Amino acid sequence: MTTHSEAMGSTLAYCPILPSYGPPPAMFVRGEGTELWDSNGTRYLDFLTGLAVVSLGHAHPVVTAAIVEQAGTLVHTSNLYATEHQAPVALAINELVGGPDGQVLFQNSGAEANEAAIKLARKYQGRGRHKVLSAFRSFHGRTLATLAATGQPEKHEPFQPLPEGFVHATWNDLAEFEKAITPEVGTILLEPLQGEGGVNQATVEFFQGIRALCDEHNITLILDEIQTGFGRTGEWFGFQHFDIQPDIVTMAKALGNGMPIGAVWARREVSSSFTGGDHGSTFAGQPLATAAARATIGVMRDIDAPALATQTGQALRDKLAALPCVASVRGLGMLLAIELDRPGAKDIGRQCFENGLIVNALSDTAIRFAPPLTLSDDHLDEGVAIVGALLQKLQDAS
Repeated sequence: MTTHSEAMGSTLAYCPILPSYGPPPAMFVRGEGTELWDSNGTRYLDFLTGLAVVSLGHAHPVVTAAIVEQAGTLVHTSNLYATEHQAPVALAINELVGGPDGQVLFQNSGAEANEAAIKLARKYQGRGRHKVLSAFRSFHGRTLATLAATGQPEKHEPFQPLPEGFVHATWNDLAEFEKAITPEVGTILLEPLQGEGGVNQATVEFFQGIRALCDEHNITLILDEIQTGFGRTGEWFGFQHFDIQPDIVTMAKALGNGMPIGAVWARREVSSSFTGGDHGSTFAGQPLATAAARATIGVMRDIDAPALATQTGQALRDKLAALPCVASVRGLGMLLAIELDRPGAKDIGRQCFENGLIVNALSDTAIRFAPPLTLSDDHLDEGVAIVGALLQKLQDAS
């Protein structure tokens, strides 16, 4: 297989890209819908969509047209001034979140959105209530603060000491969360559905209990919807499965269908804690990104993205559940994982790629699937057939 350096040119002896992601197995040069092509012309089915980012598929014509038009009109002015797409996108987010009086702060990514949300919650709560309680196996980003909030101690070790004020409790264990609440805990930060941690679900009772604990102890509840937002789970936002209302919601990934953009929504009582200079970003909410977000949300509304994710996700779930070696399928909508009844998921994930299917092996027994919400029946069947053939070989080898 052609290496990264070879793909960039045979005369390139040294590639000055810091290898924080490991050696790339391919260089992609074109995408359309669920399909990707690498620099050798090899076709792949993308059942990961850039980690649940390209929910409308690659190079969606409406989003592409909006980006092209905006690129030829106005790309950047700074946040000292307003630009035309910011207010429509903020109004749409407020409506989809279901908050009657929320406000939106644009960011560039999910980690930045969570960083801003943590700062906002800390300022709202005031000194002495700075601690953030989150779940083990969570993932909230790779900045120092969001890494500290991430409940994966093995990721913490190379960067100790991390910022103080972050504690963790067991996912889906309401009693342990209640026990972890001290007078210093002013914020609880949770994903509605753990993504990188294994596509782990929690019960409705857990989330409703968390909301009740927050109300009882005057704790700010942040829901990290970076991966679950904008229809992915079968609701516009994952927390809507639980009939609760958070105080702050963070989002990114699918908001721009590939254009880097994030956002923080907060109910007005909380958002009013920020004043001029409390937080900022040079590029956040710039015209190119908000134009893409405006077009993306418009298309998602037109196709009823949550309903589509529910329908296609159920079809994918049923077909995956029928495959050899699959012990269970978990997740919501179009964010699913299969749990194998034996080790081998890492090898299956690698072999899927070699056979033209992009998935994500989360552990040696779990594989994550996050195809575009626009996944066709033919591509669904083709992708499942690739996984099924490999799992059949795994079973036969046992």
